[in-house]
Amino acid sequence: MTKVIRGIYRISPALITFAAHYILMKLEERLAARSENKCELCGSGGKLNVYEVPPQTGGYDDNNILICDKCLAQIDKKEELDNKHWSVLTTSMWSEIPGVQVVSWRMLNRLKNEAWAADSLDMMYLDDERLEWAKKSGDHENDASVDLHKDAFGALLLNGDTVILTKSLDVKGSTLNAKVGTVIKNIHLVKDNTEQIEGRIEGQMIVVLTKYVRRQAPKE
Repeated sequence: MTKVIRGIYRISPALITFAAHYILMKLEERLAARSENKCELCGSGGKLNVYEVPPQTGGYDDNNILICDKCLAQIDKKEELDNKHWSVLTTSMWSEIPGVQVVSWRMLNRLKNEAWAADSLDMMYLDDERLEWAKKSGDHENDASVDLHKDAFGALLLNGDTVILTKSLDVKGSTLNAKVGTVIKNIHLVKDNTEQIEGRIEGQMIVVLTKYVRRQAPKE
């Protein structure tokens, strides 16, 4: 509800939330129309996500692109880069959409050790303003390596997974002794440290090294 207090309009939080939701929905609809309901990087259909190309300078259509789950996961470094998948950059790099250009440039830089990616970078042109925007991610200074949380056997770990201890552990500052074979459900990945996860054992939240756990496959 909107109220007037001494001539000043006071807008309720509910109305602000509704307006923000409305704006987001309209943006997604516009991007879907622009992309013909396809990923603006690889061209695939299916589930698509609005990706705000960082850093954002405002909610402009040119600063947002519509991409598939696979592209999103690999852009966000939550999956290993699939070189074959990203061969589509040789097409998307010529897009007229600034956000697509910038993301294409960034991904080509991550893959610059591949001959085709290096050749594409040599051919690609960004004006000074877009090049400055593209460089703010630091991708031009990194390679394709991705740091991921993995268990003792190399299996990828995700938030919410269930793991099993492969070694008995004494918990510092506690009398708790976590025995080998102990099951830890609904784990949480420690941000910025791929060697650690968090989980509860006997109601106590502890940090466990990933090299001492085995991911339990979800039941079908």
